[in-house]
Amino acid sequence: MYKSYSMEIGGKTFTVDIGRVAAQANGSAFIRYGDTTVLSTATASVKPRDGIDFFPLSVEFEEKMYSVGKIPGGFNKREGKASENAVLTARVIDRPMRPLFPKDYRNDVTLNNLVMSVDPQCRPEIVAMLGSAIATCVSDIPFDGPCAMTQIGMIDGEFLVNPSQEEWGKGDLKLTVASTAQKVIMIEAGANEIPEEKMIEAIYKAHEINQTIIEFINKIVAETGKPKHEYTSCAVPQEMFDEIKQIVSPEEMEEAVFTDEKQVREENIRVIKEKLEEAFAEKEEWLELLEEAVYQYQKKTVRKMILKDHKRPDGRAIDQIRRLAAEVDIIPRVHGSAMFTRGQTQICDVVTLAPLSEMQKVDGIDENITGKRYMHHYNFPSYSVGETKPSRGPGRREIGHGALAERALMPVLPSEEEFPYAIRAVSETFESNGSTSMASTCASCMALMAAGVPIKKMVAGISCGLVTGDTDDDYVVLTDIQGLEDFFGDMDFKVTGTHEGITAIQMDIKIHGLTRPIVEEAIRRTREARLYIMDEVMSKAIAAPREEIGEYAPKIVSMQIDPAKIGDVVGQRGKTINEIIERTGVKIDITDDGSVSICGTEKDKMQEAVHMIEIITTDFEAGQIFTGTVVSIKEFGAFIEFAPGKEGMVHISRISKERINRVEDVLTLGDKVTVVCMGKDRMGRISFSMKDVPKNKAKA
Repeated sequence: MYKSYSMEIGGKTFTVDIGRVAAQANGSAFIRYGDTTVLSTATASVKPRDGIDFFPLSVEFEEKMYSVGKIPGGFNKREGKASENAVLTARVIDRPMRPLFPKDYRNDVTLNNLVMSVDPQCRPEIVAMLGSAIATCVSDIPFDGPCAMTQIGMIDGEFLVNPSQEEWGKGDLKLTVASTAQKVIMIEAGANEIPEEKMIEAIYKAHEINQTIIEFINKIVAETGKPKHEYTSCAVPQEMFDEIKQIVSPEEMEEAVFTDEKQVREENIRVIKEKLEEAFAEKEEWLELLEEAVYQYQKKTVRKMILKDHKRPDGRAIDQIRRLAAEVDIIPRVHGSAMFTRGQTQICDVVTLAPLSEMQKVDGIDENITGKRYMHHYNFPSYSVGETKPSRGPGRREIGHGALAERALMPVLPSEEEFPYAIRAVSETFESNGSTSMASTCASCMALMAAGVPIKKMVAGISCGLVTGDTDDDYVVLTDIQGLEDFFGDMDFKVTGTHEGITAIQMDIKIHGLTRPIVEEAIRRTREARLYIMDEVMSKAIAAPREEIGEYAPKIVSMQIDPAKIGDVVGQRGKTINEIIERTGVKIDITDDGSVSICGTEKDKMQEAVHMIEIITTDFEAGQIFTGTVVSIKEFGAFIEFAPGKEGMVHISRISKERINRVEDVLTLGDKVTVVCMGKDRMGRISFSMKDVPKNKAKA
């Protein structure tokens, strides 16, 4: 049965076709928003996956290059692994939807979004977000939806609903908000120092729009939705919980988990597990559930103590930040380095500077983004949490954490004109016990300043957690959550910003949404905490960007030439520019508008390259002075190379004030000589004179 539904969102028509394509999926939605077309499908396995204690949800955002009329770059000419944008989009879809599936559901579920065409006025990411929700809602997969998502941009202080690709790229706000019919369930934002009050206003504008979309989805589900299928519950039996409490009392569990040392806590829990394994040796079916049962017991213990007694596992007050430390220049010879420590979370960040030609090239479906000048990469080795496993490269979590710290610092970076460098920051996680992405933001900010990057303002980040009770008014917001409070709590609300405002937000929750008072309190708490971190910790390690870049960082000189002269500098098949590079050891980049960037480590060599380019691009006039090398000797004179690929001739009569019979009597190949330009001869060649050079004249 094929049905089509339409509504207006942000002044553009949003159309959903149900039953038209992909009928064998549990649920599918073929969606057009403007001319952007996405096929969203939801599929689930018939049985739960054996041997797991989590919900195996996979979200895919497939960027097809045909959607923008392009053939993929590279040798293979077909789409390869997911781009960073695809990974980040999949994460934004996953985060609000995952909590709405049953907690005891262990069937594999895949949400796939196939981007088939892209209208620059309608971003495919928002279509995929809504498509995933609709496909899941109309399917037979258990899901406590619907949910909806809206993006808000801002230009000149005015909010834009689901802005175009161009507006999204140049605006002061990039906000994505997901909601259920009652509450906000996910927030993702990048912002140009937006004040907290303005951010809250934008969040709830998106929430209001989400309510109209949810009404639309409810209508679709009422007419086309399938009955939800039965599934095998993987919940721990209450009988098992009751017996565990007889063996390990609540007081014993409380004593085991309430410590500020992660390793001590893990050892305490290991002892408890061994005790329970021995007690349940004859009950194989319970042994399979023991890991989950102990996890749930810890969770209930921690939540009860925080919610009822305001007692945190490490003894802190609910608004207290862990012990902080910050230092710079801990790694020699690199361009900039810093380390930031918060409790048992420790990040070392290293900054590398390079010419703009080293910026990352991006081949994707957003044609407004072709390159990245600032790159932040985040690494999370197993030793940082006391585990052992082989390194397989960055996963989705690492990519997401790096992107969050990158987004946090983008608004304060200098422009390319102010600082013509490509910048890479790498955050190495030395130790982890909660909120490494926020520690990465702090460490990266300090490393950039240590490297001499003239960032406009200092940026810091902090995360707040949440434990909720049975009613909307029964909750506790926690400042600076550690790993245990993240695992057992209901929220991870990360906010970065300057003294003036917010630069990034990422909010994950495990419950069915947040009330407005919780959102407002979390934003207030994170502001107080980040100001303290900047004023009392970071600024004492390094208060402002260094005035010069480091000794080992490449130096860059910029100059402007007439675009018509670019060919002269490059030369035939690059001969001229390659010769300049070979002679001076610098790196030269030239753009189509005549901007020239010269990069090197030795200032005299860089100036030599500048001088050569100036000579090559100068319109020759009589009276100009040059220094060059004798490269050829003839009976009638000598040819002087005064710049790579540029030669002029000194006639034998102009070599010396005295008469000479042979050029070789005065000059030999390789001699360095100073000459004055006499104009051009009748053959159009540059004519030089040695004897007419004014006394005490240096090279031009």
